[in-house]
Amino acid sequence: MTNIVMNVVVVVALAAVCVPVLRRRAPGTRSGPLLVAGAVMVALTLVFDTVMIAAGLYTYAPDKILGVRLWGAPLEDFAYPVAAVLLVPATWTVLEGRARRVARAAAEETTATETMTTEER
Repeated sequence: MTNIVMNVVVVVALAAVCVPVLRRRAPGTRSGPLLVAGAVMVALTLVFDTVMIAAGLYTYAPDKILGVRLWGAPLEDFAYPVAAVLLVPATWTVLEGRARRVARAAAEETTATETMTTEER
């Protein structure tokens, strides 16, 4: 399997899972910040991958990549920042929702305990 096939499969699977989660976010935080973060991540990948490849820190098997390069970085490397921009905010959204549910349950328990104490007086 070539890198591009693997990357497409992973990004499509992540998108299928993460996009519905990201749609639950507040309306003002849906796409704008994610697009900016994606652009920054792609730019950083472009610069640092090119530098690391030029320095000889790693190489790619020619039969595993398309051969299309952007300023020295193979096209396949840009799937990783896209995956990160999908996965990190989706994970944050899920964990934030859980934290709210736990806090709400704790508040309800505290309220129930205070009510019981007041009724006993």
